[in-house]
Amino acid sequence: MKNIAVIGTGYVGLVTGTCFAETGNNVVCVDIDENKVERMINGEVPIYEPQLDVLFERNQKQGRLKFSTDIDSAIENAEIIFLALPTPPGEDGSADLSYILGVADHLGKTIKDYKVIIDKSTVPVGTAELVKEAIAKNTTVSFDVVSNPEFLREGFAVSDFLKPDRVVIGTESAKARKILEELYKPFVRQGNPIYFMDEKSAELTKYAANSFLATKITFMNEIANFCEIVGADVDMVRKGIGSDARIGNRFLFPGIGYGGSCFPKDVQALLKSGADNGYDFKIINSVIEVNERQKLIIVDKIKSFYGESLAGKSIALWGLAFKPDTDDIREAPALYIIDALLELGCTIKAFDPEAMENVEAVYGSKITFCNNQYEALENSDFLIIATEWQVFRTPDFAKVKELLNDNVIFDGRNLYDLEDMKKLGMRYQSIGRETIN
Repeated sequence: MKNIAVIGTGYVGLVTGTCFAETGNNVVCVDIDENKVERMINGEVPIYEPQLDVLFERNQKQGRLKFSTDIDSAIENAEIIFLALPTPPGEDGSADLSYILGVADHLGKTIKDYKVIIDKSTVPVGTAELVKEAIAKNTTVSFDVVSNPEFLREGFAVSDFLKPDRVVIGTESAKARKILEELYKPFVRQGNPIYFMDEKSAELTKYAANSFLATKITFMNEIANFCEIVGADVDMVRKGIGSDARIGNRFLFPGIGYGGSCFPKDVQALLKSGADNGYDFKIINSVIEVNERQKLIIVDKIKSFYGESLAGKSIALWGLAFKPDTDDIREAPALYIIDALLELGCTIKAFDPEAMENVEAVYGSKITFCNNQYEALENSDFLIIATEWQVFRTPDFAKVKELLNDNVIFDGRNLYDLEDMKKLGMRYQSIGRETIN
């Protein structure tokens, strides 16, 4: 059992704190948002993530998981301090380290005995050194700064944390290494590796991993676009290359681009980090350019189908989150589609199982939010699918045909079988496949 403080209760911080409490540690999660902390103390989980509510409730009830705005008290009683703070992108794509360095400065003025201070946030190469300097200028107390990037998939974050493919820890301190080996031991009992390396390599590992996955997604989107030009079927191509063990079948599903809190930010930050060090990431630059285009490919298809003038069209939109099983709308392709269609004079009725409250906070009454997916179809000319929620995979197509004015679906996630669409008499356009009119 260890005493842990987690500074920051965003997506990463809350999952991290809850999962460490689940393995018997005493965890205090700290946040400056008094209202949010009060809600968590009262048992409310502020984000949607499968399984998190169960662990949250259990560990809070058993006294292992606590929440506070008192950073000094949490620091004093903790041996291990995780920094799970936001690193939002600046206008130039660089990661904003002001939150992390601000807390590091405070740590230097506060710690009275040895601490292991861990960067859990995704940070540029060299951040651990900056954190060390910020702490050291205010203290002579011994401490170690470790880079321990997270590899959590939204929608699977709890299972990813409890059963990680690997744990990456950047430290050259034998003392810190021993503490973290003990901390992570319950999570790697099945033999999954803990990779110890220097701090800079650990920091770059996270950026490299996310940028590679973003590249893989973007490559398949380009292949899908080319399939439409030459008459190939991207589903067949995906299966053909995914069976190659050197490539693998994950992250090969084409669609309307990647979004979320990680890929866009991390790819941009790696590009900027390269530029700052005199290196031009040509592939990364192309990935960003293609992905921005891909987010609006559905709008291009709609214009091609209806003509450039879409003013007055009523549109049903299924899916708002950047991916299923999350309420996260950061950089969600659906938002780019909404912006473009509103500018063209369309009206939009939307449904998402979890993300509508977050989208309403952005758009207010500019779009209509519906109680279910079929309500969005009523008196709408056509349907756009922007997120592959399970509830959208097997709809009542007779009802869809009855409710839509034009019986047209623009599917940005390739949810439906082409032969089924033909048999049902649907007019259907997807990504990288045959158009059914």
